[in-house]
Amino acid sequence: MAATPTSPAKPPVEKLDPKVVKTALILIVGGMAVIFDTTIVSVALRTLAVKLGTSVATIQWVTTGYLLALAIAVPLSAWALQRFGGKRLWMFSLAVFLIGSIGSSLAWNVGSLIGWRVVQGVGGGLMLPLLTTLIFQAAGGKSLGRLVTYVALPALLGPILGPVIGGAILTHLSWRFMFWVNVPFCVAGLLLAWRYLADDAPGHAKGIAAAPIAAAPIAAAPKARLDVPGLLLIAPGTSVLLYGLASAGTSAGFGRPDVIIPLVIGVALIAAFTWYALRKARPLVEIRLLARRSVASSSAALFFSGFSLYGAMLLLPLFYQDVRGTTALTAGVMLVPQGIGMVLSRTVAVSNIDKFGPRRIVLAGCVIVAAATVPFAFAGPHTSSWLLALWMIIRGFGLGAVTMPLMVSAYVGLDKEQIPHSSVLTRTAQQIGGSFGTAVLAVILEGAIAAHHGALADAFHVAFWWSAGFSAVAVLLSLWLPGAQRTPPAEAAPGPQPALVANAD
Repeated sequence: MAATPTSPAKPPVEKLDPKVVKTALILIVGGMAVIFDTTIVSVALRTLAVKLGTSVATIQWVTTGYLLALAIAVPLSAWALQRFGGKRLWMFSLAVFLIGSIGSSLAWNVGSLIGWRVVQGVGGGLMLPLLTTLIFQAAGGKSLGRLVTYVALPALLGPILGPVIGGAILTHLSWRFMFWVNVPFCVAGLLLAWRYLADDAPGHAKGIAAAPIAAAPIAAAPKARLDVPGLLLIAPGTSVLLYGLASAGTSAGFGRPDVIIPLVIGVALIAAFTWYALRKARPLVEIRLLARRSVASSSAALFFSGFSLYGAMLLLPLFYQDVRGTTALTAGVMLVPQGIGMVLSRTVAVSNIDKFGPRRIVLAGCVIVAAATVPFAFAGPHTSSWLLALWMIIRGFGLGAVTMPLMVSAYVGLDKEQIPHSSVLTRTAQQIGGSFGTAVLAVILEGAIAAHHGALADAFHVAFWWSAGFSAVAVLLSLWLPGAQRTPPAEAAPGPQPALVANAD
């Protein structure tokens, strides 16, 4: 008697390991300090200039100094992780950020504030890539689509709460309290990491096995040596490049010597580092990973997503304050809908990453961001606030759909030793993209204001058209991302399949 054919049973949905989820939540507590600090300070520069009796051009270094220190620290994270272990490096980074936050709150003049912000930048530069690295290493490459929900949590909450908290502090309290917001997160993050994260220092294999949470074991790896020549190329190269970009934004143009010279030197040093890294066995940053489609495409897309996110974060608060005449607190509140949209997109994007792959989701997200930016190119002083809030929700929905799949795509097919280097590459790409996007849009806005003889609404329209154009470039780059997993026939592959496998087409 012939057997009745039946459809193959679907493999059970793989559940996230509770230990991995716990590890992610512990790390996110500390990571929230960096995210909130960035979004809170972004609305405070004008107030800081007034309170400290300096110019806006000088107070810009409160942000620029932080970015320069972060640029130096990010490449060190991969080496330091291998040399000292994730737990020790995470606690050290949190402690440095905590010291920098307290010092910033006690700053006695603009120079001391900039100096303490540099200290913060060192801690933040180590923490940002380390947060992603430790979580994805703990997951062992499984269920990346759903795991990214936890990784993206700080980035989702920061744009919602940060500007509002910053505006409220500036309105009702001293500016010094902005930096005390970081302290509870740092202290709680240190205590949780000390109590629950496994001691994964090299040569401490026994502690890893007995610990309550399995961190990424690297005891078998040889003792890491710092790539000093590589550091002497990439650290000043990235820093000088960012300095040139910051100078372009504050001097309103790329044609000045203080902009051109740093940019040329920065590009030359980074090019020299690339040549050097391709010939060294274990470089500070594994440039060869860019030969992998997943890493290269994610880095390129993150570069232009930095344009869309950070560049617009320059334009939108200024648009509400200068064109619509709102206060800093009101401008912060008007940015909340974008954060809400990012949260709303989390469920949709995360639940479909493994099904459709990063390419389709990022493509749709970039199209949404570009389309939702266009209405601001027509908005004026009397445009409905509710209508603009609706477009901000839609724009945030697109941004959320872009960020999370790109985080997954960057780690497809990598082993544990490669993940830290991918974190450095993608974080650096996003940071430089954000800095470059901010500088370019600042120059465009200043030029448009001059060309339109002070007609602010028309000048902002020009800048928003450019912002939409940068998002359109990201649409094209998203076509390069890996596609969805190809599910083989049931009879050819009877076992469970990996959570996310890049399609080469």
